Amino acid sequence: MTSPLHQTSAGSPPTRPPESAAVPRRTFLRQAAAGAGAAAVWSALGGRTWAATAAQASEAPEVSELNFGIIALTDCSPIVIAHEKGLFRKYGINSKVTKGANWAAIRDNLSSGSIQATHMLLGMPLASTMGLAGSPKKPMVAPWLLNRNGQAITLKADWKGKVGADPKALKPFVDSAKKLGEPLTFAMTFPPGTHAMWMRYYLGAGGIDPDRDVTLITIPPPQMVANMKIGKMDGFCVGEPWNARAIVDRIGFTSVTTQDIWPDHPEKVCAFTEEFALRNPRTVKAVLKALHEASVWLDDMNNRAEQCAIVAKPTYINCDQKVILGRLLGDLDYGDGRQVKDRLPMHFSQRNCNYPQPKFAKWFMSQYRRWGMVAGKPDYDGLAQRVMRPDLYEEAMKEIGYAHGGRDDAPVQFFDGATFDPRDPEAHAHGFAVKAIKA
Repeated sequence: MTSPLHQTSAGSPPTRPPESAAVPRRTFLRQAAAGAGAAAVWSALGGRTWAATAAQASEAPEVSELNFGIIALTDCSPIVIAHEKGLFRKYGINSKVTKGANWAAIRDNLSSGSIQATHMLLGMPLASTMGLAGSPKKPMVAPWLLNRNGQAITLKADWKGKVGADPKALKPFVDSAKKLGEPLTFAMTFPPGTHAMWMRYYLGAGGIDPDRDVTLITIPPPQMVANMKIGKMDGFCVGEPWNARAIVDRIGFTSVTTQDIWPDHPEKVCAFTEEFALRNPRTVKAVLKALHEASVWLDDMNNRAEQCAIVAKPTYINCDQKVILGRLLGDLDYGDGRQVKDRLPMHFSQRNCNYPQPKFAKWFMSQYRRWGMVAGKPDYDGLAQRVMRPDLYEEAMKEIGYAHGGRDDAPVQFFDGATFDPRDPEAHAHGFAVKAIKA
């Protein structure tokens, strides 16, 4: 499929209809009042029927001015590219992009309406809809997955050669520090977010209880490297480019990527409040159509150098574009002597990436259950369908003639041998040796 971006030059607005198609209202009324007849009315409409004109108006977004939130991470790219390449404008959206200080600020700005759509951790719309882990209860929807893969767990450089990909090798260091009354500290970006769940899963797979054996803290993504540099934590989980940056700065190394933990896992979403989506379905669909075009462009590897040049700007990620580019191309240096060609680098469109699979929401709820963040069995099916909104995604893709891969309910395999079956998420929650389930 040829990317629609080739239809216009970079950053330019889409081609407008011929001037004959745009008829001043006074001209039309004057012709009608003069008894110009059907032929003149037809001519004044540029050959369009009343039905066609009304249909065009009804298909326009209900809201044309949208402010999009982002955090300084590589996976904000679809929103940035859709903005920079004029794709939002193509679908009737005048876009603005605002960089948030942290994920809580992004959530609060979406809730208040100061941003109307946002780059967001997959777990955040769920947490807000559920009123979970301190999140004010505000129903949100996530009808678009922005990306798969592309996060990692970074450990301090002192452990190079001592801890590799197996978190069990970390446990003796954790146990020793705990005995001394100085538990090790690990950082993530938002308590019920994706990075928190990857970090918890990783520690649990090593026999480490993240709530009893170590201290978990919340640090905004761009501040991870600086905080490790001053010794504030021993490891962190975050999206790129900050894991690669820790290696360049010689303060840490990658233990595992998140695609090592769960191959082709979901990561960020484009989220809206439920109220906004219910009132403005055409606006939401316009956003999804623009994101589709941006995502197809991003998955052409020939475009990744240009992608990095754009998103590296201070307005967006504020990082050396070379640091961003390496892992996007699959050049994976773990920083401890392991160097591989990553078969699953971050991607934005291929392999049915963008479909808002309800099973992904179910997995996150199973982890909230596992770690005692909810009491009792969640409404897995109801909440997954309410938040992910595959109906909005399917409608938008149908309107542009894109054949997506549809719903996927296949079980998922993890690096520790565990399996998640979306037909029974509760069994998955209970199936771990390290857990903190509340009745």
